[in-house]
Formats: sequence, structure tokens, C-alpha cells
Amino acid sequence: MRSQPSQNNFDFLGFGLGLRPDHYLDIIEQQPEAIDWFEVLTENYLVPGGKPLYYLDQVKERYPLVMHGVSMSLGSTDPLDKDYLQQVKNLADRINVRWLSDHLCWTGVQHKNMHDLLPLPYTEEALKHLVSRITQVQDFLDRQILIENVSSYLTYSSSAMTEWDFITEIANQADCYILLDINNIYVSGFNHNFDPLTYMQGIPIERVKQFHLAGHSNNGDHIIDTHDHDVIDPVWKLYAAALERFGKVSTMIERDDHIPPLATLINELAQAKHIARDVFPDL
Repeated sequence: MRSQPSQNNFDFLGFGLGLRPDHYLDIIEQQPEAIDWFEVLTENYLVPGGKPLYYLDQVKERYPLVMHGVSMSLGSTDPLDKDYLQQVKNLADRINVRWLSDHLCWTGVQHKNMHDLLPLPYTEEALKHLVSRITQVQDFLDRQILIENVSSYLTYSSSAMTEWDFITEIANQADCYILLDINNIYVSGFNHNFDPLTYMQGIPIERVKQFHLAGHSNNGDHIIDTHDHDVIDPVWKLYAAALERFGKVSTMIERDDHIPPLATLINELAQAKHIARDVFPDL
């Protein structure tokens, strides 16, 4: 007999997609019921006025929204950008966001943006720095945030702990939540030769509030997290294991390039629902 899957206490939004301009009209005109919610790329909607906000205001009337950013640069030693954080706060209030997230990484230094999600050394010094930064951000925004594990292609010789221990300590000490990217665990596990299941076992159930699923590019000896392909079978299997461990967690699929028609992504989202219903028949 299969053991009962875990349960958590978070609101379960269901199964969502990343909101992309290619799909604005289809979403507004068709209002597909197969999509339960959307994740908004924060930086796309920080400029006052214009068509992005026009469409976003319409989508928010029909679907729950969460925000996902790429510019907090939590791991940087540059001062936090308070102007940016105020814009994030204003947008969150405007669209009544359910929660917001960013990445456990750094994106630049000395005010130069590298436009990439750069990994950190897993050290006590970096941990304390991140806990302080996340605490400041949460105090400014007056809400807890989610931090996402990034895919990585290098490691640091100075690292003194595993990535999963690092993330766990940060979430516990900063009292924030985790956006667990299932594809990123698979990608980094392949690149750095660790077991994705061991990674997930090291993450506390009570901190995981959202899942990401995505595709990637396999270059033979390494994998790049490109978000331009369908989710592959090993990632689907890892998703099933994540549901068993963490319970009913709001799940969405990311697609950022080679974006197919909305109907194609809805079909892929149906696969996530099918897998989840195998674990939770009441869904």
C-alpha cells in the first residue's frame, strides 16, 4: 500500500501558466477554465500605463495572480534598490497579488546588471548576508516572499554546505517561503552530479508554497535551463515525487521562448493535473 502523501497548510491555487504577451487576447477572449491562475513577470509591468498594464488589469479580474521577479539581486553586495522595491509593492497592491517571488542569486555588482541569475557560494557568510537582505525586503514590502532555487552551471570551492541545506537555513532564519523549481533541481543535479530526490528530502515541507515546471536544453555533458521546450519525462517523474513529499502545491509551467499557442500549453498543463490526480484523487 502506498503511503499517504504529505499535506501543507497553504492555499492551493491549482494549475497555472506564466502570463505572456503572445496569449493576452486568447486569455481575455476565451477565458479558458483549464487555467486556474497566472504568474506575472514582475519587470514587464513596472512602467506606468501602456498595453501590458491594460491587459494585466483585465486578466486580474478573471484569474488569481502571483508575481515573479528577476531583479531583487538578493545575493548582491550592492544596496537594495528601494525605488525598484516600491514599484514592486505598488504593482502587488494594484493587482491584489496572492504572493510574490524572486531568485536566490545575484544579478550584478557595482550597479552593473549581468542580466543573468548567478549562483552563490554556500557559506555561512553568504547565508547571513541573504537572511539580512530578505528580511529587509520583507519588511519593506510588508509581506513574506518566496525564494526560488536557480539552475547553475558552476560551483564554488568555498562552499561549506549543500544547496538544499543552504536554502533551508535561509528560509527558516528569514522566515520566508520557497518556490521550488522542479526543473532547476533536475538541471543542477545533472550538472553537478547530485540526486534530485536527496535535494527534495532536504527541503522543509512547511516552506514550499509553489512549484515551477519547465523545459530545458540538453547539450550532452551539461543542461541549460532555457524554458523553450516541453517538460521532459524525468522532470514529470520528479514532479510526482515532489507532490508525494510536499502535498498539494500550486503548480505552473514556464515558457519563455519558442512560445507555442495557448492551447498547446493548456494540454501540457493537463499532464501536470493528471500526475497530481494520481497522487491526490480528490483534485
